Amino acid sequence: MDSSDDMHDANDIESLDDDFYSDDVPMDYYSDYDDDAADDYFDDADDADRIFSRRPEQSFTILKESDIRQRQDEDVNRVATVLSISKVSASILLRHYNWSVSKVHDAWFADEDCVRKAVGLLEQPIFQCPNDEEPTCGICFENYPRSKIAMASCGHPYCISCWGGYIGTSINDGPGCLTLRCPDPTCGAAVGQDMIDLVASDEDKHKYGHYLLRSYIEDNKMSKWCPAPGCEYAVTFDAGSANYDVSCLCSYCFCWNCTEEAHRPVDCSTVSKWILKNSAESENMNWILANSKPCPKCKRPIEKNQGCMHMTCTPPCKYEFCWLCLGVWSDHGERTGGFYACNRYESAKQEGVYDDSEKRREMAKNSLERYTHYYERWASNQSSRQKALADLHQMQTVHIEKLSDTQCQPESQLKFITEAWLQIVECRRVLKWTYAYGYYLPENEHAKKQFFEYLQGEAESGLERLHQCAEKELHPFINDGGPSREFNDFRTKLAGLTSVTKNYFENLVRALENGLSDVDADGAASSKATSSKNAAGSSKGRGGRGKGTLRSSLSNRMSDDSHWFCEQCTYANVKSATACQICNHQRR
Repeated sequence: MDSSDDMHDANDIESLDDDFYSDDVPMDYYSDYDDDAADDYFDDADDADRIFSRRPEQSFTILKESDIRQRQDEDVNRVATVLSISKVSASILLRHYNWSVSKVHDAWFADEDCVRKAVGLLEQPIFQCPNDEEPTCGICFENYPRSKIAMASCGHPYCISCWGGYIGTSINDGPGCLTLRCPDPTCGAAVGQDMIDLVASDEDKHKYGHYLLRSYIEDNKMSKWCPAPGCEYAVTFDAGSANYDVSCLCSYCFCWNCTEEAHRPVDCSTVSKWILKNSAESENMNWILANSKPCPKCKRPIEKNQGCMHMTCTPPCKYEFCWLCLGVWSDHGERTGGFYACNRYESAKQEGVYDDSEKRREMAKNSLERYTHYYERWASNQSSRQKALADLHQMQTVHIEKLSDTQCQPESQLKFITEAWLQIVECRRVLKWTYAYGYYLPENEHAKKQFFEYLQGEAESGLERLHQCAEKELHPFINDGGPSREFNDFRTKLAGLTSVTKNYFENLVRALENGLSDVDADGAASSKATSSKNAAGSSKGRGGRGKGTLRSSLSNRMSDDSHWFCEQCTYANVKSATACQICNHQRR
């Protein structure tokens, strides 16, 4: 008799799944939607945004170059006004305190003299030139009229030519020129932008301004440059936000915390491990261990991919040995099993001689196969996402205008198509990272792993339906010679699929970020999840996908008798199918 706490209780797991179809959205991806509701959905041009109305509040701000300069000037003016100093001095102070206005104020009012000494802002010159003499340049030691001599706040005199060479060399050395000091080695007076504007060439002035602009972003802990290649936008982040995903105006999405590609629901440490694993030599060594054996003489690894057991190492070694027992080949022949067998190996294996090495090789092979399984699907979804991005671009630049002319509808009424493609791109990203999540899911947590694979399979299935609708079912309307009566039905269907898929993936992300906490350590559904059945109500009215259907769906996924799982996308296909219903991969 089954226990109520059985880890395979379909009722418990089905109650967890109910949460993923919350907000009373239809659960049957191909069910008919309420036509009246669909008409209300598209009453005006802005109504298409309703499917994304629950998008979390944006916790970041994208800054263009003009925005950065404006903010930088505002901070400089604020400090100069409050402290009653010049803008050049205010800029030097802000750079020293990483462009934090509050830190400048706190330090200045706590100990002004200490701040001036640390930054190099002198109140009085420390060197005085006699008025009746021509000053001598401290670098070339030539006398010059005062009109050709320039001095920092310290008063040390240098000719315009030497100043230009000194500043030009510092600027060409890089951003260190922003903390430039007086050429006198015993003087710490700061050299500000006023001196740069006076003596530097136009090219050097441009470089200095570029370094100054970049320092405003790079030295500020609350701002970063977008890591996309060639992107010149910056991002400021609001402290306290739990969501680190940032979407730049260049369309690149990245994680604020680690600056890698946006990777919810996987945390930054897992992403770091996964990327390192994909690029490291560890998997190469696993492959070598699993698929090769060392030459008994020179120890170089040798792969055997066909032929008999007689192996000959490459020059200059040329050692001949048996692949199975690694013994010298001259001791082998018909009496040891011929060219395709080795009696010595079989007898030694029975005696346990080769147990350790074979066990290590088998473990390496299993580890490699497991990693390959997750990596191939991770990479496949990445490729699908890139393809979806290309299709989205083509849709926005070509097809929307053509569809507007064909169906006699304004482009504002076709936003639901763009929103569907944006959702596909986002879901492909989430689905990609679920494979990294699954790879690092502990093997001993069988219930969580089983529930995760079920949720992942349902997500793949729903996304494929949305992708197929947006890609294949749309093209006939683009190529129509005139308006089609079925277009409104298609619009209703695509908008509904977008809404359902978005809702499912949002809940999937939350569940994975919470560590699938609704499944306890013993494999049973938690009381919170079990009680959600009553709160969710009967799901039989949700698009025809009732609890009996969910229970049947889950039990079928667990059963190898009624379904087979695709090696390419892991989708559970009916036993009679010869090709995967999702990716068309042939059954083996």
